[in-house]
Amino acid sequence: MAKKRQILVIGHNTNGCLPEHEKMAYEVGAEIAKSDSVLICGGLGGVMTAAAHGAKDAGGLTIGIIPQNDPVDANEYCDIVIPTGMGLARDFLNALSADGVVIVGGGSGTLSETCAAYMHKKPMVAIRNLDSSVDPFIDGYLDHRENVRIVGVDTPQEAVTKILELVSA
Repeated sequence: MAKKRQILVIGHNTNGCLPEHEKMAYEVGAEIAKSDSVLICGGLGGVMTAAAHGAKDAGGLTIGIIPQNDPVDANEYCDIVIPTGMGLARDFLNALSADGVVIVGGGSGTLSETCAAYMHKKPMVAIRNLDSSVDPFIDGYLDHRENVRIVGVDTPQEAVTKILELVSA
């Protein structure tokens, strides 16, 4: 049996997550499940909950890699919970566990995960116009090394189609 693709969805936690972010993340999660890929997220609120919810509703498998010690801290839509007890250092586990990353808005935590994925040359797509910390880098690079381009897309469907294309290349 071939390994399933693992797609990380990152974005705003509960603080700063708007209904538009949740709607987009839910749709991204559903599209990931429909592609027979595994959804990975940080396992907490906001975009993470919405993406996992969408994946679950579409019959997918979800993994939450949480910063806390206790699996009870994960959102209710995580099938598999990995409690790291690592705090924000878990951003590197999230990035390294993924074949590709979809960015749905986000603040400094999202930027941290984006940097972790960038340093490890993980393919990334970001949905445009969501007032994100990643916005200045969409359709470009985080730095002069040009490790991996952050591809901008406009819809959740485009995000998943593009990330699957990039991880298959």
